[in-house]
Amino acid sequence: MINLRNCIGAACCLLALSTGPGSAEDSLPPLACRFTLGASWTYNAGAYVNKPPEPLAFDIEGIDLDGQSARLSIAGKAAGNPLRVVRALNANHFLEVAQEGFLNVTTIYDLDPSTGTRPAIHSRHLGVLGQPIFAQYAGFCTAK
Repeated sequence: MINLRNCIGAACCLLALSTGPGSAEDSLPPLACRFTLGASWTYNAGAYVNKPPEPLAFDIEGIDLDGQSARLSIAGKAAGNPLRVVRALNANHFLEVAQEGFLNVTTIYDLDPSTGTRPAIHSRHLGVLGQPIFAQYAGFCTAK
């Protein structure tokens, strides 16, 4: 006998798979991102030490969601490596792999209509002289 609950669940799964994960937004303008909250940690002598990071600001331009690419710029100049875009439900992740192999990830959520901004999170995973360093920032991105 066919279980109606299983059929409905299977139909929902097929519908979700056929539409893909995409975002509610099909395109993004160039974005100015500003991060004022956060913390950073360094690992030294067997322990992590926490400190507040300096405010951080950068732009993400040339956003091609379908082509999964974008560019990072600081003060209007290209900075870092090209960004890869990974689309998610109601968010887009921008990944930068530095030449040394370290990773920076910025997740920008869909527009919050009550503020006119896009909430964003920025994470950095790196090391200096063999010591792990990582930082997590919270902020907002707005259309340029």
